[in-house]
Amino acid sequence: MIQKTCPKTKDYCKVKFTVNAENAETVEILGLNNDWETPRAMNRKKGGVFTYETTLPKNTQHEFRYRIDNAEWTNEPEADEQRPNEFGSDNSVLHI
Repeated sequence: MIQKTCPKTKDYCKVKFTVNAENAETVEILGLNNDWETPRAMNRKKGGVFTYETTLPKNTQHEFRYRIDNAEWTNEPEADEQRPNEFGSDNSVLHI
């Protein structure tokens, strides 16, 4: 799930990513700001829910994916679109 909060007077939006991965030990998000080298660890909550909050500039697009337990890649079903990548799968795309 993605929640965007975009103040009218600011040039950025607050974005909260939420992933339900009940049996996972870790969930990371990769690709934000075109950075696929630096995984951002999501915080584990009760019930296997993982969250990550950040700010992103308005009028930008971000391709990203989630990585579960450093092995399984998954997409965000509520992303604004899915875009094919060079590995034969899709990336989630977020429009800010």
